[in-house]
Amino acid sequence: MKKILFVMNTMGGAGAEAALLELLRRFPKKDYEIDLYVLMGQGELVEELPERVRLLNHTYRNASVLSKEGKKYLYGTVLKALMKRGNGLRLLPYLLSNLTEMVKKKQIMADKLLWRVISESGERFETHYDLAVAFLEGGAAYYVAEHVHADKKAVFLHVDYEKAGYTRKLDKDCYLVFDKIFTVSNEVREAFLRVYPECLEKTEIFHNMLDIQGIRAKAQAAGGFEDDFKGFRILTVGRLTTQKALEVSIDAMKILKEQGINARWYVCGEGDQRSFLEERIRKADLEEDFVLLGAVRNPYPYMRQADVYVHASRFEGKSIAIQEAQVLGKAILVSDCSGNREQVIPGVDGFMCQLDAGEIAEGIETLLNHEELRERLGKEAAKKISVKSEDINKLLDLL
Repeated sequence: MKKILFVMNTMGGAGAEAALLELLRRFPKKDYEIDLYVLMGQGELVEELPERVRLLNHTYRNASVLSKEGKKYLYGTVLKALMKRGNGLRLLPYLLSNLTEMVKKKQIMADKLLWRVISESGERFETHYDLAVAFLEGGAAYYVAEHVHADKKAVFLHVDYEKAGYTRKLDKDCYLVFDKIFTVSNEVREAFLRVYPECLEKTEIFHNMLDIQGIRAKAQAAGGFEDDFKGFRILTVGRLTTQKALEVSIDAMKILKEQGINARWYVCGEGDQRSFLEERIRKADLEEDFVLLGAVRNPYPYMRQADVYVHASRFEGKSIAIQEAQVLGKAILVSDCSGNREQVIPGVDGFMCQLDAGEIAEGIETLLNHEELRERLGKEAAKKISVKSEDINKLLDLL
């Protein structure tokens, strides 16, 4: 029996976590024992783990990392991590050095600094694994590289390495330790290899796995829009973070309203930018026109009911939200950025524009005013989605 360990930062409701769940569901049941360790010890999607997967955490909270309760627990975890094993003092030179670099770049990312602390405070297991897999960059990658006993080690990258704020100094060259580095798209691969060119031979693409039938079934479930609005509905699914550039979408909605377009824009997701976005919405007088729905366990009824799906972000790896909208045959508008470029062919199965409020508004207006165009783009989008189940062999080949 081969022993495999997967390590994840959290099991909150985001794309990478959903991709991991689908990979675990598709993993061959025969000849493999699978363990999962969640660094932060929290996240609601743990409830969807296949029964055969053993959760190693001695303590675990299923509260969302974005909920009020979940944030309180998360902050407590970070404080404990700083005190455990003297991490705060021992890692102070590392933290200060990397913080200085971030200040120089005018891009301070506390979460990137703290992943090292979280990794160092993680539980230690004596089990020797045949394969250990860090399913996310940051903490999971550090933990598997430095604190797991395994014959082979693999890591998954889901974001544009540089744009996400990672550096070799921050990561302490941890990727050199891995036997295989999987990226979710070609652009993610190219971005990573610009920083780690010596990893060329062991870096390859591993596509996200989707439960296509499950998505379509969930889209037919009860739920979705509950207001009595009769106009067009625009939808975005994603966390309220800087990466998603939702302030630009708010400005685009302001333009649409000024042009007399009868539409509302809804966002399924939660995040640390909620207060900032709420203030932006208030100043733009869009309280009824740009609606933050919060974290939604099943966003698919909203996707099914929406007229247009918009994903105008600063950068991506390969957005699962876009893939899900494609599964449901939605007309899609995306920003021209890494990740998105590999998912939409402009004019064929979606629209693409610059991350500019005017261009976003123009693209949405064109889609809303041409029903036949929306239907054609949606049908083409649904055709291109397929599940590359054979990619799982790339993992098994390591064994």
